[in-house]
Amino acid sequence: MTNKLLIRTETQQSTARQQRAPRILVLGIIGAFAVMGLGLLAVPILVGTNAFFAASAGCSGQQTGTAGQPPVGAGAKGIPSNYLFWYKKVGRQYGVPWTILAGIGTVESNNGQTTLPGVHSGQNGFGAAGPMQIGIEGASGNTWGGAPIHPASQVVAGVATDEDGDGIANVYDTADAIAGAAKYLLQANVQASPSAAIFAYNHLQSYVQSVLMYAGRYAGGNFSVVSAQLPAASTVAGCVQTTGGVPAVQAPTQAVAAAISFAEQQLGKPYLWGGTGPDAFDCSGLVMMAYRAAGISIARTSQAQWATETRVPASQVQPGDLVFFAGADGTVTDPGHVGLVIGDGKMIEAYATGFPIRVASYAGRGAIGFTEPWAGAAGTTPRTTTSPGSTGAPPAGGIPTPGAAITPSARASR
Repeated sequence: MTNKLLIRTETQQSTARQQRAPRILVLGIIGAFAVMGLGLLAVPILVGTNAFFAASAGCSGQQTGTAGQPPVGAGAKGIPSNYLFWYKKVGRQYGVPWTILAGIGTVESNNGQTTLPGVHSGQNGFGAAGPMQIGIEGASGNTWGGAPIHPASQVVAGVATDEDGDGIANVYDTADAIAGAAKYLLQANVQASPSAAIFAYNHLQSYVQSVLMYAGRYAGGNFSVVSAQLPAASTVAGCVQTTGGVPAVQAPTQAVAAAISFAEQQLGKPYLWGGTGPDAFDCSGLVMMAYRAAGISIARTSQAQWATETRVPASQVQPGDLVFFAGADGTVTDPGHVGLVIGDGKMIEAYATGFPIRVASYAGRGAIGFTEPWAGAAGTTPRTTTSPGSTGAPPAGGIPTPGAAITPSARASR
């Protein structure tokens, strides 16, 4: 293009310029060849870099730029330094916001600091393993690919990766697990729709909310994840039913999401009168601990909860509200049983001795009323109420318990 421009310009200039034209043209041609030569010299370097990158990190063809990576905010101080290093490195390497990786790692294993089964060895009850809780068998399927620990040279169909270059793809290794999670998110199109990709990682709306909440806390400045809105209820992601009869929950606030998430993690545990966990609960102990996990303090017994919380009419009930029954040891004015509403006429309850904590319908069971224990918590607006029970001034809510992976049963499709 440069030579053509010179020639076109020269035809319109004086005779003196015409005499200099051959000289300028020759210089232009020489310059063009010089640029081409430099380009040829650069090609082996670029190709070599890509080949090394793919072999050492297992991410051939993925984005490697730093564009869009958020700075580290003050909220990230609680992340162990080795985890923070790999979140950031893998995020840049794969083009995945490092804060999303950190959010997943926090919710799944408190960044490797939990002692829950499957995090450091073995697997959880649904076949997920490692600090990022990636499926290795069972209901979770073998998303990792191959054995949990295998030579990096072994070709597998899953996301197994030797990120730290030690020759082993190890689902329990911090770097390898984080890179494997990044691969999974890329396959789920995280760059176009972060929330949908997180939902694919664990099919629960409250899980998406929790991960994005932590991602926001960890980011510095005014960074926000683009397209991080939750999947709409009309979309496939928004109306997926998890395994085990637990519906996808449209939680109205982060605090409610955290409380429901906690309750869902207790499903299948035994009922114990007076129990407040971690191995067994009674009805009021379960809902009290669920809201404690969300940073909201409520009374210990169903009678006290009914007496002190903001009441709402049945027509305005939504997930996170409590539903009360007279129960075997209570009355209409002093209820002896309580459940946590999760929507669609269902609740999570610790029912009675011999019954595991379960999801059950509250319709047709003689419910005497509902309360909103999260009314007045940070970021919420109480709705129109009936008899005005008082919730006092609960602490700011919305922070799910780190390391308590939300609804492991939701990993069946992972």
